[in-house]
Amino acid sequence: MKKKVVLVEDNIPLQRQLVELLNSQPDIHCPLAVSSAEEAIDAIPAIEPDVIVMDINLPGMSGINCLPLLRSKVPDAEILMLTAYEEDDNIFKALKAGASGYLLKSSNAEELFNAIRDVHSGGSAFSSHIARKVVRYFQIPIKTSTDTKLSNRERQVLDLLATGLVYKEIGDAIGIHEETVRTYVRRICLKMQVRNRVEAIIKYHS
Repeated sequence: MKKKVVLVEDNIPLQRQLVELLNSQPDIHCPLAVSSAEEAIDAIPAIEPDVIVMDINLPGMSGINCLPLLRSKVPDAEILMLTAYEEDDNIFKALKAGASGYLLKSSNAEELFNAIRDVHSGGSAFSSHIARKVVRYFQIPIKTSTDTKLSNRERQVLDLLATGLVYKEIGDAIGIHEETVRTYVRRICLKMQVRNRVEAIIKYHS
């Protein structure tokens, strides 16, 4: 079954381009695109999407302020911020408000597709240097205790996630397929009883 993705983007030419790109994928369908947070709150719940891709700088209410309202109306949807803003303040406000990922508009199409797949499968998605900002912000030390249920390989994957690597880069680093990395991340989140990889990193290294 295709992942149902809706888009909140006020730049209409970009919005149309993104809808076309999303619908070009065999596993993704974009049935709705709106240009404001207010439209999103009104229209999106009826669609029951799997993933919401949303800009921050919208006319009227911002994407960050819209986030918790959408979360309350479509709690099962994952929300991926797609924005030009890479300031720390915006990143952490979005994460605290419930975003599952934060991608820059400078990302290429394949990065966007993979980010949607990542958040849909229970992970989180970040542009690489955004992930590094998250790690630096929390000043995460490396944990060496063995009181966790994670296997050695799962710990290795989690430590590499904390450096900001994406799934393909982790797979290349340790000699496994990208899809195997996704499977490890799902297992890690399940074992640690967290929603996504950011929560897993923070919990593991706290």
